[in-house]
Amino acid sequence: MTQLLYMTKRNIKLFFKDKGMFFASLITPLILLVLYATFLGKVYKDSFTSSMPETLDVSARIIDGVIAGQLTSSILAVSCVTVSFCSNMIMVNDKATKAINDYKITPVKSYMISLSYYIATLVSTLIIVYVAFFACLIYTSAVGFFMSASDVFLIMLDVLLVSMFGLSLSSIINFFLKSQGQISAVGTIVSAGYGFICGAYMPLSNFSKGLQNVLSFLPGTYGTSLFRNHCMQGALKAFENEGIRVDVIDKIKTSVDCNLFFFDNKVSIVSMYLVIVLSVVVLFGIYVLMNYLKERKAG
Repeated sequence: MTQLLYMTKRNIKLFFKDKGMFFASLITPLILLVLYATFLGKVYKDSFTSSMPETLDVSARIIDGVIAGQLTSSILAVSCVTVSFCSNMIMVNDKATKAINDYKITPVKSYMISLSYYIATLVSTLIIVYVAFFACLIYTSAVGFFMSASDVFLIMLDVLLVSMFGLSLSSIINFFLKSQGQISAVGTIVSAGYGFICGAYMPLSNFSKGLQNVLSFLPGTYGTSLFRNHCMQGALKAFENEGIRVDVIDKIKTSVDCNLFFFDNKVSIVSMYLVIVLSVVVLFGIYVLMNYLKERKAG
């Protein structure tokens, strides 16, 4: 246990000492916040208001609160995975610089080394994403804050689970990487593409029915929907208090992916959590199996 703690602390310190890697991880969600607030925020608002019946008279602050919740959910859904890939680069860097060989000449078990990378990456990722979440809360407070204490707690739980999903996925992919060039290539692909396939940049409801069915098999879409529900729940409740009909609110939820469907079957919040948890367990199991087979082969 002492060895695991020492190696985990070493990996965390290396991540935060590497200013380029640290600031790239931290700046990415903050840049997304600025871009969303300055550009996509207006697009979301115009799209949202245009879809509402003209007869509805709703406070502008509530609408801003809904949009802020949507922006926050998008940023967190993307950051949990992209930051995990950045944080997990310590493992690849050690292979690229041959620093991993220092571990191999010690009596430390290889599974202990792999577990130290896993825990260190999770801790580093959570620090970055929770800082980003705090920045989002400041922004939301400025435009329209409707989240309850339970909403904030559930969002923090979502961050933990989706970060573990991103960590498990990145651990499997990074297992095969051995150079800085490969790290950069994978990081670029994930940063550019993940936000689209998980429905963070554009709600799945805007895609074709066939593509929606395909993307419904991906765990990331359910993570995004969890963030949508908990970030927007308070503002949507305020809509209801304004006298907006339940069926109208339900259509709004569907348009922003709070309501998610698997082949026309509505997915419950509990089911979304089960999908994420099972995905983490399966991916982590695959990562453990890969390390076991590698150690067995080396032995």
